Amino acid sequence: MNRDLIEQYAQGGEKLSMAIRGLTREDMLVVPTDPKIGKWTIQQIVIHLMDADLIWAARMKCIIAEDNPTIVGYDESKFAAGLFYDLQDAQVAVQIFDLNRKQFATVLRKLPDSAFTRFGQHNETGRITLEYSVQTMVNHLDHHVKFIHAKRAKMGKEMW
Repeated sequence: MNRDLIEQYAQGGEKLSMAIRGLTREDMLVVPTDPKIGKWTIQQIVIHLMDADLIWAARMKCIIAEDNPTIVGYDESKFAAGLFYDLQDAQVAVQIFDLNRKQFATVLRKLPDSAFTRFGQHNETGRITLEYSVQTMVNHLDHHVKFIHAKRAKMGKEMW
């Protein structure tokens, strides 16, 4: 197990906070017109990242604590459509995201390398390990932060 991966995971909240630094609520709600940068607003991305992180943290806890748990998928588009993403507070979501990652990283750091080979059965994709799950969440954030930066650039609000 590459322990640097745990530190990347733990520092994700700072990365997300920096990605939206200086944006107004109006900026967060700009609907993109260029399909190359995605269809969600920055606001929707931030709330999606929080939701996904909380769900994956629960999944990882099950993988750690249970033998071969069932991991249930969800439809992220239905979450975005039905959970009032545009009305939630993005700054609070970033704080929750950050605290969740910092708190759970404490657990990950204490685990022996062998724990990262523990697994669960995802109802859509099959067997997933703890290591795969941590890597997935690191990659997930990076993927969406790229879109946030692209959306900022389209608004003329690049980060310097």
